Amino acid sequence: MADLVINEKYEPLLSLRETENAIKTVKDFFQAELAKELGLQRVSAPLFLKKGSGINDDLNGIEHKAAFKIKDDGDCEAECLFSLAKWKRMVLADYGFEQGEGLYTDMNAIRPDEECLDNLHSVYVDQWDWERVISPEERTLDFLKDIVRKIYQALKDTEAMVDKKYPQIEPMLADEITFVHTEDLLKMYPDLDARERENEITKKHGAVFLIGIGSELADGTIHDGRAPDYDDWITETGNGKRGLNGDILLWYPLLNRTFEISSMGIRVDKDSLLKQLEARDAQQRKELNWHKRLLNDEFPLSIGGGIGQSRLCMYFLRKMHIGEVHSSIWPDSMIEKCKQAGIRLL
Repeated sequence: MADLVINEKYEPLLSLRETENAIKTVKDFFQAELAKELGLQRVSAPLFLKKGSGINDDLNGIEHKAAFKIKDDGDCEAECLFSLAKWKRMVLADYGFEQGEGLYTDMNAIRPDEECLDNLHSVYVDQWDWERVISPEERTLDFLKDIVRKIYQALKDTEAMVDKKYPQIEPMLADEITFVHTEDLLKMYPDLDARERENEITKKHGAVFLIGIGSELADGTIHDGRAPDYDDWITETGNGKRGLNGDILLWYPLLNRTFEISSMGIRVDKDSLLKQLEARDAQQRKELNWHKRLLNDEFPLSIGGGIGQSRLCMYFLRKMHIGEVHSSIWPDSMIEKCKQAGIRLL
């Protein structure tokens, strides 16, 4: 609650019903552009998985999952999704996707351990999860950057559509996205913490792809946590740098802060999985079914990520609070404070 940003001059550019229509318009348009740019097919995804399968994403490895038992399956324990990072790669194999082909799906998650409910963070998370088969030769930083540029083009096209349909919403995306490694960012702003560094670089360029999320930096820290078994953050890419993953960051003037809309990367191969499990002291995961399948070469090499649906709508529709574009549970004090400021939470 302490981090809630309220702007007394804020006035929504769209009414409540206009907002509901615009949410669907933005989602429909962007997912079509994303599929076109990356060559993706839409598939259906689960809302929950069996506990202990090793398929559910562990985020930073410390968050608790919402869980329940299925009565008619011997009280089998199930857990709600955090994301579909590993599930997607399994589906690429099981559905027979070939190199250059990929999938996308709607991912809906519950994250009860969200540390701070504020303008951008909610217990409910919705995103487009996508994954694409790649070749060994494509496990490079240049290929990663090429995919990021394609996603950014889909963002630019979506903004142009919003501008045409809702002329009161002025475009503000940068012409191009800038690539910066976390190691270089640390050198630029050695006296700032990770979030402050993100704010400085994104405010400067407008749109940034920050490379190397999860890899150890020169000062022994990591910029932000990443689980060891989906993105490859340990592979060396030259000049003492590591990581074939990153975050797409946009500058958002309404909140005067960085706006992360995507976490993505080239996925681990056998070598990087083993190294990352060791680095995170998580070697026991090698005994899980998903990990065994990867180590037995049953999964294709891939690249993938998640793109926040509500965050994207919030950005393009110029909302102050993510609760203006999706329905969730908020503290009563936050609801009242938002109401007084003219922020209508769904």
